[in-house]
Amino acid sequence: MSGTDIVCFTVLGEPFGKQRPRHNRCTNTTYTPEKTRLHEQQIALEYRKQCGNTRFSKGTYVEMKINAYMKIPKSVSKAARAKMIDGLIRPTVKPDWDNIGKLVADALNGLAYDDDKCIVDARVRKFYSEQPRTEIVLIGRN
Repeated sequence: MSGTDIVCFTVLGEPFGKQRPRHNRCTNTTYTPEKTRLHEQQIALEYRKQCGNTRFSKGTYVEMKINAYMKIPKSVSKAARAKMIDGLIRPTVKPDWDNIGKLVADALNGLAYDDDKCIVDARVRKFYSEQPRTEIVLIGRN
């Protein structure tokens, strides 16, 4: 890849945020929780399926844009549902925006780019939708 390159892909399902590492006192080891590992694997799998072997070269500045679409709660009124779909009401529920971004960035380490240290700009936005998903756009500039 050279110049300015754009890679887009979508991960279906409820957006998920990176969980804190856990510590086992018996073995004195720190580990990543199972749910986090599974979601990272799902993101990596979707990247491979939708983007193939596309990889930004070393030294490329990467900009990451993430739109996380959360499921609309069943308990909301029709009026509130319409406002949620139109983006007038936005989610203020977990997962936090930064944990969504961290999960995606870590999942793409060594796959889309060498290391997430090359991400120089990032934006995570949360919306409601009838179809929960996470849309990811990576823009690489040399």
